[in-house]
Amino acid sequence: MADNANERTGSLTGLTASEAQEFHKLFVVSFIIFTLIAVGAHFLVWSWRPWIPGPNGYAMMEDGLRLASSLVSLKA
Repeated sequence: MADNANERTGSLTGLTASEAQEFHKLFVVSFIIFTLIAVGAHFLVWSWRPWIPGPNGYAMMEDGLRLASSLVSLKA
């Protein structure tokens, strides 16, 4: 019991070296997964509606909206 208490006093977090390595590994894996999901979501949003307008500005989007609204009205 005394050895365990001595190991924990040397760290500001209260974790042993092996616990800190385990937490770091989990944190890095979680961060990579989150980043991949965020990149995928940004790619899908970019495909749906680009953030930078084309050569004709956002006028091209109005044609797409007219097409989409006509398709929705056909289904209804």
